[in-house]
Amino acid sequence: PRTLAMSFFADLDVSTISELPKNRIPIKTKLIRNTRRAELIEFIKKELIIGNQIYWVCPLIEESNKLDLKNVTSTYQELKNNLPEHKLELIHGKMNDSEKEIIMDKFQKNKVNLLVATTVIEVGVDVPNASLMIIENAERMGLSQLHQLRGRVGRGDKKSLCILLFKENLSENAKERLKIIFENHDGFIIAENDLRLRGPGEIIGTKQSGIPELRVANIVDDSSILMKVNDDCNYIKENSNEDITSYVDFWFSHKSYSNI
Repeated sequence: PRTLAMSFFADLDVSTISELPKNRIPIKTKLIRNTRRAELIEFIKKELIIGNQIYWVCPLIEESNKLDLKNVTSTYQELKNNLPEHKLELIHGKMNDSEKEIIMDKFQKNKVNLLVATTVIEVGVDVPNASLMIIENAERMGLSQLHQLRGRVGRGDKKSLCILLFKENLSENAKERLKIIFENHDGFIIAENDLRLRGPGEIIGTKQSGIPELRVANIVDDSSILMKVNDDCNYIKENSNEDITSYVDFWFSHKSYSNI
């Protein structure tokens, strides 16, 4: 959302890529309560038997006394106990780069069936044979992060599935985020909704979220006007030899602002 907001305010040339790479099959997304965990493990056994590779993503590396969230350490052990005949590996941010490279190389070469990971696999991972992504505590992750993680599957010619595991008693905000990611695959629509929910943060500053305190406009609700302002600024810049009176006349006579 911050990048999207910056593109509104900054003098940038924007290139829009609105199509998927050729022959990509759309990824299906399912929302599943974490109470159905045993049922899910039975499902992935069938996926592994037919040769598909799987990501299982958790938000934490180790158990936390402060956060009631799934961690890769205990999840890896749980899955290893339930899937003794399959090759599993664990990857997270505390490993050094060489360790992570070795594990990802094994997964790339299909020497690992199931990879239990934190969000270190969010970007830069391309394994065409991976067709199932499972994300624990999806209700606690942001839209951009969920969209990036989902994009780790569906990179080959196989039908792919992303399963979002969530806990009961969701907040209204969490429900809306999961609804958005479930209903949309277009990254532009997801980014716009993310901007609406989280706000862009500070344009000049360090805050990554929150609504800036503009006196009149709202960057989300008034984005169409903001784009017109940008066009008009470019017009003024390109016609800088005119005097200031012509600028003012143009501004108040322009049809874009007749309803303000």
